Amino acid sequence: MTENDLERLGLALLNSPAEAIVYSDRQGAIRFWNAGAERMFGFTAEDALGQSLDIIIPERQRQRHWEGYDEVMKTGVSRYGSGDLLSVPATRKDGTRISVEFTIVPLKDADGAMLGMAAVMRDVTARFDELKALRRQAAGR
Repeated sequence: MTENDLERLGLALLNSPAEAIVYSDRQGAIRFWNAGAERMFGFTAEDALGQSLDIIIPERQRQRHWEGYDEVMKTGVSRYGSGDLLSVPATRKDGTRISVEFTIVPLKDADGAMLGMAAVMRDVTARFDELKALRRQAAGR
Protein backbone atom coordinates (compact mmCIF):
# COMPACT_ATOMS: atom_id res chain seq x y z
CA MET A 1 0.00 0.00 0.00
CA THR A 2 1.23 3.47 -0.77
CA GLU A 3 1.30 6.26 1.78
CA ASN A 4 -1.60 7.94 -0.05
CA ASP A 5 -3.60 4.69 0.12
CA LEU A 6 -2.95 4.46 3.86
CA GLU A 7 -4.00 8.07 4.33
CA ARG A 8 -7.24 7.46 2.40
CA LEU A 9 -7.89 4.32 4.44
CA GLY A 10 -7.30 6.21 7.69
CA LEU A 11 -9.68 8.99 6.67
CA ALA A 12 -12.32 6.48 5.54
CA LEU A 13 -12.13 4.67 8.89
CA LEU A 14 -12.20 7.88 10.93
CA ASN A 15 -15.22 9.21 9.06
CA SER A 16 -17.16 5.95 8.90
CA PRO A 17 -20.60 5.90 10.50
CA ALA A 18 -20.13 2.23 11.45
CA GLU A 19 -18.05 2.82 14.58
CA ALA A 20 -18.10 5.78 16.94
CA ILE A 21 -14.63 7.32 17.17
CA VAL A 22 -14.04 9.99 19.79
CA TYR A 23 -10.73 11.66 20.59
CA SER A 24 -10.25 13.67 23.76
CA ASP A 25 -7.27 15.74 24.87
CA ARG A 26 -5.36 15.52 28.18
CA GLN A 27 -8.13 17.37 30.01
CA GLY A 28 -10.89 15.17 28.59
CA ALA A 29 -12.25 17.75 26.14
CA ILE A 30 -13.61 16.21 22.94
CA ARG A 31 -11.45 17.15 19.94
CA PHE A 32 -12.70 14.65 17.33
CA TRP A 33 -16.24 13.28 16.94
CA ASN A 34 -17.07 11.25 13.85
CA ALA A 35 -20.31 10.34 12.08
CA GLY A 36 -20.52 7.09 14.04
CA ALA A 37 -20.42 9.05 17.32
CA GLU A 38 -23.18 11.32 16.01
CA ARG A 39 -25.30 8.27 15.16
CA MET A 40 -24.62 6.48 18.45
CA PHE A 41 -24.90 9.34 20.92
CA GLY A 42 -27.20 11.81 19.14
CA PHE A 43 -24.86 14.78 19.52
CA THR A 44 -23.62 16.44 16.34
CA ALA A 45 -19.91 17.15 16.05
CA GLU A 46 -20.78 20.82 16.58
CA ASP A 47 -22.56 19.88 19.85
CA ALA A 48 -19.71 17.69 21.09
CA LEU A 49 -16.46 19.36 20.06
CA GLY A 50 -14.89 21.22 22.97
CA GLN A 51 -17.24 19.58 25.50
CA SER A 52 -16.14 17.30 28.32
CA LEU A 53 -16.53 13.55 27.90
CA ASP A 54 -19.09 13.93 30.69
CA ILE A 55 -21.73 14.42 27.97
CA ILE A 56 -21.61 10.65 27.35
CA ILE A 57 -20.51 9.34 30.77
CA PRO A 58 -23.34 8.51 33.18
CA GLU A 59 -23.06 10.61 36.33
CA ARG A 60 -22.53 7.54 38.58
CA GLN A 61 -19.47 6.48 36.56
CA ARG A 62 -17.79 9.87 36.22
CA GLN A 63 -15.58 9.86 39.32
CA ARG A 64 -14.16 6.43 38.55
CA HIS A 65 -13.71 7.33 34.89
CA TRP A 66 -11.81 10.56 35.65
CA GLU A 67 -9.58 8.90 38.25
CA GLY A 68 -8.48 6.35 35.66
CA TYR A 69 -8.27 8.89 32.83
CA ASP A 70 -6.12 11.29 34.86
CA GLU A 71 -3.79 8.46 35.90
CA VAL A 72 -3.31 7.41 32.26
CA MET A 73 -2.62 11.02 31.25
CA LYS A 74 0.02 11.33 34.01
CA THR A 75 1.75 7.98 33.49
CA GLY A 76 1.07 7.14 29.84
CA VAL A 77 0.15 3.64 30.97
CA SER A 78 -3.25 2.01 30.79
CA ARG A 79 -4.18 -1.49 31.73
CA TYR A 80 -6.54 -1.35 28.73
CA GLY A 81 -4.12 -0.05 26.13
CA SER A 82 -3.32 -3.33 24.40
CA GLY A 83 -6.55 -3.68 22.49
CA ASP A 84 -8.56 -4.94 25.44
CA LEU A 85 -12.29 -4.61 24.91
CA LEU A 86 -14.02 -2.59 27.61
CA SER A 87 -17.76 -2.62 28.33
CA VAL A 88 -19.37 0.37 30.02
CA PRO A 89 -22.67 2.22 30.21
CA ALA A 90 -22.96 5.49 28.31
CA THR A 91 -25.56 8.21 27.91
CA ARG A 92 -27.13 9.52 24.72
CA LYS A 93 -28.12 13.16 24.14
CA ASP A 94 -31.76 12.31 24.95
CA GLY A 95 -30.70 10.80 28.31
CA THR A 96 -31.12 7.19 27.18
CA ARG A 97 -28.57 4.83 28.68
CA ILE A 98 -26.81 2.49 26.31
CA SER A 99 -24.14 -0.18 26.68
CA VAL A 100 -20.95 0.31 24.69
CA GLU A 101 -17.88 -1.77 24.04
CA PHE A 102 -14.71 0.01 23.08
CA THR A 103 -10.97 -0.05 22.71
CA ILE A 104 -8.68 2.86 23.44
CA VAL A 105 -5.81 4.27 21.42
CA PRO A 106 -3.43 6.53 23.38
CA LEU A 107 -1.83 9.40 21.47
CA LYS A 108 1.63 10.47 22.64
CA ASP A 109 4.02 13.20 21.58
CA ALA A 110 7.56 12.56 20.32
CA ASP A 111 8.82 12.39 23.92
CA GLY A 112 6.21 9.82 24.97
CA ALA A 113 4.01 12.22 26.95
CA MET A 114 0.29 11.69 26.63
CA LEU A 115 -1.57 14.12 24.35
CA GLY A 116 -4.94 12.44 24.67
CA MET A 117 -6.85 9.30 23.90
CA ALA A 118 -9.15 7.99 21.19
CA ALA A 119 -11.89 5.47 21.77
CA VAL A 120 -13.41 3.27 19.08
CA MET A 121 -16.91 2.33 20.27
CA ARG A 122 -19.82 0.09 19.32
CA ASP A 123 -23.35 0.12 20.76
CA VAL A 124 -24.03 -3.34 22.22
CA THR A 125 -27.21 -2.45 24.11
CA ALA A 126 -29.40 -5.01 22.31
CA ARG A 127 -26.96 -7.85 22.99
CA PHE A 128 -26.49 -6.75 26.62
CA ASP A 129 -30.29 -6.63 27.16
CA GLU A 130 -30.69 -10.10 25.59
CA LEU A 131 -28.04 -11.53 27.93
CA LYS A 132 -29.73 -9.97 30.97
CA ALA A 133 -33.09 -11.45 29.90
CA LEU A 134 -31.53 -14.88 29.38
CA ARG A 135 -29.87 -14.74 32.82
CA ARG A 136 -33.16 -13.81 34.47
CA GLN A 137 -34.91 -16.60 32.60
CA ALA A 138 -32.22 -19.12 33.60
CA ALA A 139 -32.52 -18.00 37.22
CA GLY A 140 -36.26 -18.74 37.09
CA ARG A 141 -37.44 -15.15 37.38
